[in-house]
Amino acid sequence: MAAAKIAVSIDRTLLTDVDALVRKGTFASRSQAIQEALREKVARQNRTRLARESARLNPVFEKALAEEGLSRESAEWPEY
Repeated sequence: MAAAKIAVSIDRTLLTDVDALVRKGTFASRSQAIQEALREKVARQNRTRLARESARLNPVFEKALAEEGLSRESAEWPEY
């Protein structure tokens, strides 16, 4: 995947912490550390969005919908 160069302003203390992780070998570079942090943050946001959207579902309606589909399908299932 092609990378895009961007300019980012970072708090000096945070940059010192990132540089320490690079020196320890946790990350190969500042870029890798920041990419990984952003990747994790985006993934966490996506998970919480899924949880928020799921919470908006009506459990009674969803159960009825699932059972309706199952009861209809069970009539088509062969006897064993």
